[in-house]
Amino acid sequence: MKEILIIDDDTDLSFIISEMLESYGYAVTTAENGEEAFELLSRHSYHLILLDINLPDTTGLELCRELRRVSSVPVIFASARTSESDRITGFDIGGDDYLPKPYSMKELLSRVNALIRRSYGFSEQEKVVSFGGISVNITSRSVTKNGETVSLSLREFDLLAYLCENINSVIPKDKLIAEVWGAFSEVEPSTLTVHIRWLREKLEDDPAKPQFIKTVYKVGYKLEADI
Repeated sequence: MKEILIIDDDTDLSFIISEMLESYGYAVTTAENGEEAFELLSRHSYHLILLDINLPDTTGLELCRELRRVSSVPVIFASARTSESDRITGFDIGGDDYLPKPYSMKELLSRVNALIRRSYGFSEQEKVVSFGGISVNITSRSVTKNGETVSLSLREFDLLAYLCENINSVIPKDKLIAEVWGAFSEVEPSTLTVHIRWLREKLEDDPAKPQFIKTVYKVGYKLEADI
């Protein structure tokens, strides 16, 4: 299930949007201001953010600018500010779409569905990544090794799933922390190191000489495998 964060101080509108998106299978969380949004983003990762520009304690533009330093989560700006300069600024700082208020729920749903598909593919297709004797079913959140079930914690699976979705790509440590623990989390790099070690102990034949989960010196990690 894809998770969406709505950041808007119009609580009535957020409630209406939440009910609509939830009826189409999305999980929705709301924040009324920047401080609340930063707190949520420090503890959790989302698949998409619907962001108003006018917030009580900051602007959506500034929040997006901060977010883009640590995360590539898709962002749709939804705002009554419809000038060309606002739209251009929104795209320049990393927004993926710009929806002027007022808008219809049908148009919003269409924009959300399109951006989710573009960013993550079609959710109805089961996604399985297999390498060596290991099979990671990202859709069902299950892992097997040589046919035997591997038990992972929620965070261990999230970390493994992100590595699988970026297989054979080097992922910087701060990027992994932001995507797995939350964009503004205060997780130390040592916490990531420990979780990588736990994954190796459960998946690698020789955790001291990993075949798949590789350390890239002074950069981060990558899942290296032929698929």
